[in-house]
Amino acid sequence: MSVLTARALATLLGDWRANGAAYVALADRIRLLVLDGRIPVGTRIAAERELAEHLGLSRTTVSSAYAELRDVGYLDSVRGSGSVTRLPHRPLALAEPAGSEFLDFTKAALPAIPGVAEAVRRAADELPSYLGETGFDPFGLPVLRAAIADQFCRRGLATHPEQIMVTIGAQHAIALLARTLIGRGDSALIEVPTYPHAFEAVRGAGARIVPVSVSVDDGWDEAALEQGIRRSSPAIGYLMPDFHNPTGCSMSLELRERVAGLASMHGTRLIADETMAELGIDGAEPMPPLASFGDAITVGSVGKTVWGGLRVGWIRAEPALIQRLARNRLAGDLGTPILEQLVVTHVLADYETVLKTRREQLRAGRDHLVSALTRAFPEWSVPLAGGGLTTWVNLGAPVSSQLTLAARAEGLAITAGPRFGIDGAFERHLRIPHSYSPAETDRAVAALRAAWDSLTPALHSEPELLSMVV
Repeated sequence: MSVLTARALATLLGDWRANGAAYVALADRIRLLVLDGRIPVGTRIAAERELAEHLGLSRTTVSSAYAELRDVGYLDSVRGSGSVTRLPHRPLALAEPAGSEFLDFTKAALPAIPGVAEAVRRAADELPSYLGETGFDPFGLPVLRAAIADQFCRRGLATHPEQIMVTIGAQHAIALLARTLIGRGDSALIEVPTYPHAFEAVRGAGARIVPVSVSVDDGWDEAALEQGIRRSSPAIGYLMPDFHNPTGCSMSLELRERVAGLASMHGTRLIADETMAELGIDGAEPMPPLASFGDAITVGSVGKTVWGGLRVGWIRAEPALIQRLARNRLAGDLGTPILEQLVVTHVLADYETVLKTRREQLRAGRDHLVSALTRAFPEWSVPLAGGGLTTWVNLGAPVSSQLTLAARAEGLAITAGPRFGIDGAFERHLRIPHSYSPAETDRAVAALRAAWDSLTPALHSEPELLSMVV
């Protein structure tokens, strides 16, 4: 469990004092920090006496603020165990939109590259030579394992084919790793916000979550990241060090080294999700893979770079773990389809051209989206993501779920910020993909503008709005 000291909490609170009762203002600011995800759900916050002394308040004021937070469901307090943050509701699950009139922005993805059809034809020509075999192989075709290993070597990380397992996409790889490396009751370090299906896989394996905040402005909460490893010795740490989904942040070289060293000291297996790693769109020098600094496991796929319809991913790890994964895999599936593996082998032969094309597409898409949002919503905070497929927008008010509901009435399906948090955080944020065409982006922004206007009467008073969204 993460612990937030009085000093750290005071830093997050900033200038929290307002007109009216001090305990109400303090409770409102802590509640905002939880909604924003800046204080992760499950964090033990400073004791009442400690915080009162640090802020120069009476203990009664802090006790009243904590009581207010308990009353509205943002805090659990147990004598002798402290006060732990939570949320009073779970993220809103939305039904699938019906009808072709809907524009679906729930997926951060690109259409297939033009070369996929030709790669399929060439793979089909090769398929007869494999038909005399069983087709069941948990490791993957040798030719594709070698091609993936070569891609790692190109990035400066020496890799042998025996270190590669071909999977049915990155999500399958994450779930397989979670089932193999996590025992029920183990701790697992995970970023918030994060890729929702990774969180579900880790939680489904029975792990106790150790959350670490990532924000557009500050990147990783480095103190919490180090503390989470030192205090919890988690079995795994799931990280997206390159163009993090959804914030777009990338880890510094120094943080990669430090985290890898700490993980090694405390027996934590790091899982680096590199599905976005080669989608830098501003020409910055790419960072070395996290596995360059230790024995981190790497997950990748062609779902974001080539086409989501090619369900092919991979795991890079030491051969002994690859063998263990193969044994565990057989309980769930018997291998990746042969034809798709052959298709990806052909695509990887000219992967640099694929990546160059994708970077150009994403740069144009990001610039168009940022320009459109800045014009339509001057009150929103719209970052300029350096890579990846998404822009993590700060709406300025905790209305993300309400906004996505209103957007559906305008013909737009989009995912609310809480989908990327734990138990409903990030109501002030919205993930907007910049992977769509200019025409689709303009339609989406127009729908968001109409939806936002429908919420305008509720935005005049933030304290009132806070009570509405819970």
